[in-house]
Amino acid sequence: MTDPTTLALLALAALSAGFVDAVVGGGGLIQLPALLLGLPNAAPVQILATNKLGSICGTSVSSLTYYRRVRPDPRTFVPLMLLAFTGSAAGAAVASHLPRSAFEPIVLVALIVVGAYVVAKPDLGSVTALRFAGRRHTLAAVGTGLVVGFYDGALGPGTGSFFVFTLVGLLGYGFLEASAKARMANWATNLAALAVFVPQGAVLWKIGLLMGAANLVGGYLGARTAVARGSAFVRVFFIVVVAAFVVRLGGQVLGVW
Repeated sequence: MTDPTTLALLALAALSAGFVDAVVGGGGLIQLPALLLGLPNAAPVQILATNKLGSICGTSVSSLTYYRRVRPDPRTFVPLMLLAFTGSAAGAAVASHLPRSAFEPIVLVALIVVGAYVVAKPDLGSVTALRFAGRRHTLAAVGTGLVVGFYDGALGPGTGSFFVFTLVGLLGYGFLEASAKARMANWATNLAALAVFVPQGAVLWKIGLLMGAANLVGGYLGARTAVARGSAFVRVFFIVVVAAFVVRLGGQVLGVW
């Protein structure tokens, strides 16, 4: 039985994670460590599965909010979501066979490159200027969905940030529209992972639903804030979240904590 104080802290972490995820992704940086600390006796697959249940509540409401207010192009987000779902299901299926230690150095380097690139190009993502058209645009979108989706199913933290960066840096979207599409793709990856984890009996339902309710509130507030403040706000938020992720993951790789 989890004590009330731990449950309250997990709910607070989920609320914060929902807000961060809705704006620019990276909520797993908050929610996963909270679950690891709050549930020290849970199996790794239970932590991953419960995190997905909490996250999908937030991505559901933020996706709907973005769709209603930004109106992203379905010709991009539909194939992006479909391939993200496929990639995430594949990643979740092999999650238990992939050591986390093998991923962390690669993800750390990728995040450093991503953050440095965005900082070095202050005009990046300020407006939408698509780099591809027609079939090439669709291929770039589905490739993004498949690769980032697989990563989310297998590991997860930072998925939203990778979606945002790829949509901005590779496809040429502005940060606000990229965040809208990223939330929809992240919803699809969460759903795919749950489709694998739920039949395994891995979800801790009471804790997951509590965190899901808090994540939902955070996701709604984050999406409303991002839409109201625009791409410039999302860009700054993106840099802050990526920097925090680099510090945390770098500390793990170097054995600082």
